[in-house]
Amino acid sequence: MLAQLRSQPVIRFHDASHGLPGWPGDAAAAANLLPARDPVFEWLLANHRWNCSLWAEEDLARRTRVADSDIAENKRNIDRFNQARNDAIERIDDELVRWQQQFPRAAHARLSSETPGAMIDRMSILSLKIHHMGLQTQRSDVDDAHRERCRERLGQLQAQRDDLAACYDRLLDEIAAGVGYFKVYRQYKMYNDASLNPVLVAEQQAQSAAR
Repeated sequence: MLAQLRSQPVIRFHDASHGLPGWPGDAAAAANLLPARDPVFEWLLANHRWNCSLWAEEDLARRTRVADSDIAENKRNIDRFNQARNDAIERIDDELVRWQQQFPRAAHARLSSETPGAMIDRMSILSLKIHHMGLQTQRSDVDDAHRERCRERLGQLQAQRDDLAACYDRLLDEIAAGVGYFKVYRQYKMYNDASLNPVLVAEQQAQSAAR
């Protein structure tokens, strides 16, 4: 399991998905790219799919020549996709906590402030940035300065992902050696909870009072 969890299989999956027809709407083909058949990888796929959906929706939300109702729909989709993305991060960590339990933990083990799921999420986002910045370097409708600027940014993004991948692999190694561990941290997105968001609570109360 440790070999499949390491950064390079994860990165290969992230990068390969961008070339799939119908992605991210159709996730079936992406399942064949997963490093292994295991619930943790199914949630890894879900996380990446929602990040890719978010990316496309964020682009659409910046349109200036459509009706306000279209942008409102984009914003609602962004909210929904982001909640699903965060839910998938937590489910990745739920699965990996169970994996972590098989390793005896030393008394001096270091608690990581960032979870593997959060790091996988960041690698997913960097994969998207690298993919789309790479496309910018291939454009024929821009000048050389634009392409060169994007090539420089592409190199920086790749270096950032390399650094993150090394930190992620080190955490996995520390867990396996019993000298590092993590806890699952819940996001509790209050704005998506109709019982906690004060604006939604006020709307519900006003609606009840009007009946």
